[in-house]
Amino acid sequence: MAETQFLNDANFALYRDLIYAESGITFTPTNRSILESRLKERFREKSINSVTDYLNTIKTDKEELKGFLDSITTNLTRFFRNQAHFDALEKYVIPEIMNIKKVPGTIRIWSAGCSTGEEPYTLAMLLTEILPKTWNFDILASDISLKCLMTAKEGFYAQSRVEGIPEDYLKKYFEKVEGGYKIHPDIHAKIKFDYHNLKNDSGQRNFDIVFCRNVIIYFDDVAQTAVINRFWDSMASKSFLFIGHSESLFGMDTKFEFLKTEWATLYCKKI
Repeated sequence: MAETQFLNDANFALYRDLIYAESGITFTPTNRSILESRLKERFREKSINSVTDYLNTIKTDKEELKGFLDSITTNLTRFFRNQAHFDALEKYVIPEIMNIKKVPGTIRIWSAGCSTGEEPYTLAMLLTEILPKTWNFDILASDISLKCLMTAKEGFYAQSRVEGIPEDYLKKYFEKVEGGYKIHPDIHAKIKFDYHNLKNDSGQRNFDIVFCRNVIIYFDDVAQTAVINRFWDSMASKSFLFIGHSESLFGMDTKFEFLKTEWATLYCKKI
């Protein structure tokens, strides 16, 4: 088992390059220890004892590769995370989109890197609250982590996970069950959860709003630009992009325009 206790420089480079090629996620000497610890966990779970053999396995077994990529991702989220974004959505973006569309219709939203579902459910609750009855919405929620998607699809959250949800929302959009809360079926029905690797084109088009927060920080400059430009391709001619508050498109070769509202900063596509 000595081989599984660490990655030598050559093996680290091989894993790093494979991960980057398959997902765009970048591991550097600075965060090398994270990769090593996730590998050790994976090896214990799967009773693996060879770094080299496992590398060969994930090169040929697509399902195991998905599981491995799942294991190395970081999933930190909560309901109404960064409230300023939701304020900007409610008070600026939604009125703008309704004005752009002119007549009542469906607002299409993509929650990219949705983790365990808190973000898309927050969006669904908020839009249910603020949209006139003549308008509709649908949400695509995607992630590279199958484990997170299973949690999101289930829609169950322990008491500690629902902190931050306004009390009236909790009563209206959740059912109190043993051990926590279950999202209401009407809210669940508004969201389609799907596996997606942001390295690839989703094939989706005409989104009015894209949320991709605290995801591109795990990519290098080249991969970030590629992801952002694929978002551009997936979005409607007049649409809005939210990224994490610590992320920026500054200096990136992209067509998005910076937009500062009274509540938060975001980006818009205008053609």
